[in-house]
Amino acid sequence: MVDTCYELQPAASAFIASFRDKGASVNTQRTYAIRVAQYLTWCALFGVDWGDPTFRQLSSFKSWLVEEPLPPRGRKQPTKRHYRKKSTANAILTTVCGFLRFCGLRDYAPATVVSKLTQPKLLTFAPPGHDPGEDGQFRSINARTLKYKVAVPGYEWLNRAQVDAIIASARHARDRFLVQLMAATGVRIGEALGMRRQDMHLLPDSRSVGCSVAGPHVHVVRREDNANGAVAKARQPRWIPVDEEFAGAYAAYQHERDEVAEAEVSDFVFVNLFRAPLGAPMKYPSTYELFKRLAKLAGFEANPHMCRHHAATEWIRAGVGRDVVQGFMGHVSPVSMNPYVHASDEEKRKAVEMVAARRETVK
Repeated sequence: MVDTCYELQPAASAFIASFRDKGASVNTQRTYAIRVAQYLTWCALFGVDWGDPTFRQLSSFKSWLVEEPLPPRGRKQPTKRHYRKKSTANAILTTVCGFLRFCGLRDYAPATVVSKLTQPKLLTFAPPGHDPGEDGQFRSINARTLKYKVAVPGYEWLNRAQVDAIIASARHARDRFLVQLMAATGVRIGEALGMRRQDMHLLPDSRSVGCSVAGPHVHVVRREDNANGAVAKARQPRWIPVDEEFAGAYAAYQHERDEVAEAEVSDFVFVNLFRAPLGAPMKYPSTYELFKRLAKLAGFEANPHMCRHHAATEWIRAGVGRDVVQGFMGHVSPVSMNPYVHASDEEKRKAVEMVAARRETVK
């Protein structure tokens, strides 16, 4: 990260480098860098010492995030002003607090800055996974002071019909297979873009390639040398079974890919076929926007992560054990599974009707 004179900003650069050292993806590093840059720019604009701000100044930054109109996109003049949501401001504030804590502990800023970021809080109800201790000695925590109270929006997901609609809206076999891969296996978009062709074991028997897993399946492996910056979040490698329909979609994509000579040398599963640089591995930003465009063509708003929720919900509904689904998803903790199980509108309605029917029986 650089300042207005294009000189390296040591503290911010070290903070981002710490995520790189932890193996964070390029997209994660970019997101954190943008948030820290927003804070540093605000400090320069209002003459605030970024390393030792007062609590009042930090509160002003918090307010500025939601009160300052966002800059217009494109050349057209916007018909109305757009502002950040409080949830977006909270994400930025979380990163800024982490940045200041990092600086305070490593002499980039006074150590006293850390005390301005939190205050003691007694947990009346412990969140899932939190051990309050036998005598409740761990109920007292240091809670972040800089945040907005926002309603929990819940987690969005796609039902089977919506997934099929997105697949149908795609003109190219590659794009159809990308959606099908995420919806059938629950892999994250970064994991999909990091897949290599040797990870696709779609024959009934893969022993010829040194794999003892029976039946068609795909492997998810964390690699940190991907040219497109895609890194699997889960550090533990895993495999996920797939069906014949999945294999057929991959074969259709391979036929389309074979028509682009530049794609032959790449061992990445997903590569550029329709725009330069041909044959290069697809990158996260453009792929994310591609998915959103396909969903919009299908008639609704959606993002790739909703396919992951779809896969987990489908497995649970089919009677697959939660421990097995946890393995497919690459979750270390069973608690991480909770947000991925959704009830459909039909299931909710059926539950109400069952209660009403029982009430009538009792009468």
